[in-house]
Amino acid sequence: GLTANLISVSQLCDDGLTVIFTSVDCSAVDKDGTTVLKGTRSGNNCYMWEETVKCLTARDDLNLWHQRLGHMNARTLSTLANQEIVRGLPKLKGGEHLVCEPCNKGKQVKVQHKRVADVHTKSALELIHMDLMGPMQVQSVTGKRYVFVLVDDFTRYTWVRFVRNKSETADSFRIWALQLLNERGGIKRVRSDHGGEFENGTMKAFCEDHGISHQFSAPWTPQQNGVVERKKPNVSYFHVFGSKCFILNERDYLGKFDARSVDGLFMGYSERSTAFRVLNTATNEIIESVNVVFDEYSRQQFTSQCSDSDSEQVSVEVAKKNDATQQSEPETQSEPETQFEPEKQSVTEEQSVEELELHDVPRNHSASDLIGAANELRKTRGIKKDYHEMHHGVKRKKHQDLVQFACFVSTIEPRNHRQALEDEFWIVAMELELEQFVRNDVWELVPRPVGVNVVGTKWIFKNKIDEDGVVVRNKARLVAQGYSQIEGVDFEETFAPVARLESIRFFLGMACILNFKVFQMDVKSAFLNGFLQEEVYVEQPKGFEDPTHPEHVYKLKKALYGLKQAPRAWYERLTDFLVEQGYSRGSVDKTLFILELRGEIMMVQIYVDDIIFGSTSQQLVEHFVTSMTQEFEMSMVGELKYFLGLQITQSEDGVFISQSTYAKNLLKRFKMDQCKEAKTPMSTTAKLSQDNEGSDVDVKLYRGMIGSLLYLTASRPDLSLSVGICGRYQAKPKQSHLEAVKRIIKYVKGTVHLGIWYSKGSNKSLVGYCDADWAGSLDDRKSTSGGCFFLGNNLISWMNKKQNSVSLSTVEAEYIAMGSCCTQLLWMKQMSTDYGMDSGSLLVHCDNQSAI
Repeated sequence: GLTANLISVSQLCDDGLTVIFTSVDCSAVDKDGTTVLKGTRSGNNCYMWEETVKCLTARDDLNLWHQRLGHMNARTLSTLANQEIVRGLPKLKGGEHLVCEPCNKGKQVKVQHKRVADVHTKSALELIHMDLMGPMQVQSVTGKRYVFVLVDDFTRYTWVRFVRNKSETADSFRIWALQLLNERGGIKRVRSDHGGEFENGTMKAFCEDHGISHQFSAPWTPQQNGVVERKKPNVSYFHVFGSKCFILNERDYLGKFDARSVDGLFMGYSERSTAFRVLNTATNEIIESVNVVFDEYSRQQFTSQCSDSDSEQVSVEVAKKNDATQQSEPETQSEPETQFEPEKQSVTEEQSVEELELHDVPRNHSASDLIGAANELRKTRGIKKDYHEMHHGVKRKKHQDLVQFACFVSTIEPRNHRQALEDEFWIVAMELELEQFVRNDVWELVPRPVGVNVVGTKWIFKNKIDEDGVVVRNKARLVAQGYSQIEGVDFEETFAPVARLESIRFFLGMACILNFKVFQMDVKSAFLNGFLQEEVYVEQPKGFEDPTHPEHVYKLKKALYGLKQAPRAWYERLTDFLVEQGYSRGSVDKTLFILELRGEIMMVQIYVDDIIFGSTSQQLVEHFVTSMTQEFEMSMVGELKYFLGLQITQSEDGVFISQSTYAKNLLKRFKMDQCKEAKTPMSTTAKLSQDNEGSDVDVKLYRGMIGSLLYLTASRPDLSLSVGICGRYQAKPKQSHLEAVKRIIKYVKGTVHLGIWYSKGSNKSLVGYCDADWAGSLDDRKSTSGGCFFLGNNLISWMNKKQNSVSLSTVEAEYIAMGSCCTQLLWMKQMSTDYGMDSGSLLVHCDNQSAI
């Protein structure tokens, strides 16, 4: 059969074409000499026309058939031709490129705008969409008919402002933008339509002055500004004006049987807060509240005349009821003497509503609602309770610690010695401090030497608080201004060891294993006990100068707070004393002292002037307290409860460590105590980077937040990684970094009372868990090492640290993390050796087989 169509040469000639055949090809030429068709000779002696040449026929012309079929759309026309639904219609192609002038004039529509799924902005206030709605048929109370809507592209946060006329839009935008400039740092771009309220000289001048780029959508194309055009309003809070409602009574103290709400009428919405404006029908006062329940189905109209008549009726009926009760006196002779007895007053018709309220009878209660006399006390099955006394008893129990110290301490910390000398409590504290100097023979008054460096002095004032935040003592400390000391002249060595927080937690873990209670003591003016090796002179304390020798100075015999060598002098003094008592100093932690005697162990941990201790023998504890109080003067000895900001609760089952008081103070410091809570400290998907294009924030505020959160990680391992990542950007923080830190604080808001629990009866094994986030840093692709370390069942230490080098594989990153884990476990093993405990072999858990 034929595999190609045949072309009639005679028909070509009839059409005026000249057909030329050669041994290799053929061609059809018109009268002008232009080659219309051209073909080549094939192997079967046939001439094949070239495929690129279009044959002069109208049978497959799409445009022609489009016109023949009454301008049928190209898609339907192609379906008819290709599926052979009708006869005589050839196969047609190229329908997508068909352009018909009559069809476009009669059927052209707008271009389709697809929905944008992703947000292209990277931070808040980078792009603001604006639109103006109105005019509304009903104007507001202040005569405003237009609604000015602004939507942030990144957060979709919406601002709604109301204006009277379109001409006020520019002024409203200017006020709003200046407010954001003070609060958030300003706007980068705004987008609106070409309305005259947006495209004018005032708006253009303001945007140019403040560096705001003003973008416009195409004319008559609201789809390009669809973020604000398609904004769906929320009408869930709409209620019928004047409808009845119930307002929660939050102002008065309510008893057990008192009504929790009062009747009211809905009057509208608050202009300055998210609240309803309601009328309290009992007091005729319009208040704002969110705790409102609406009853829109049973509307009641209240007038002042009705309320006045109701009150008069109640007054008359209650007066009659009181007269009846006065005649028949109830049997209440067996009541206790402490029962609160209000005075009985008769209520007459001439009494005012104010006098009626003395009997606690609400105005909107009818006489039928009263059981018994109105002035009678509450009864509960024959037993009368004084709710007034019960309420104050609870508050007295709650604030008993505050009352205990309220008459003996000052709650205000003075800024300088002049303010302190005006307060009698601080004067007593300063005198007690100077008495310590005389008692310890710290200095002697001598004439001012010539050519000798004299160190200045300064008063420091601090209120000492307990774990509940109650001020228990006013502490005045006289310190030396050590910054004026000269090395080699009045000081040499200054280093003094300080216990790590891991050492404190290890100490508490050992206490749980050995099952003994931990105590603490505070050495009063500890640095005054250290002996000086150098000759040091200081100025007389301000406010307490010697009247006969005002120009003299003090020559120090012992160390003074503020001197560079004071911590070292105190540490050497205390170390010498404990070593003389038979204690041995730790090989790793030089602030740990151990005494082993007849199978019993006594442990002492030093942190400057705070000392915690415990023993398996009560006799050793008593002997240590006795020896310390004989050698040094103590300001506090007792059970360990509050140490270095850690709240420690000891029980028979274990020890609980938390920092709830510190966390609450942190929230108040950064004004986030009323913020919403977050479920996680950091997003699990988004990662922080340098964000060079982001807006700058206050460096001091950011560093203050990071520093406060870092100390909170002493008992909160769940915050360690998040705070560590945010701490990497303290040099140049951006808005995105500040938002991440605020999310951590919001998480703290909901987890204030979390802490670490150390259970007793645990084993002595040391176990470590390590992991690594390979190439987790978006800035330099370095990995982050993490680990946690247990003494038995108790978590002692944890860490997360950015690795120093870039790891080429997960194996390398995990191997580095495992090395850090082993280092920490070796330190803990040496610590356990100092405690005289054999922890056995070390166990490290890692989830990478190649690294192992």
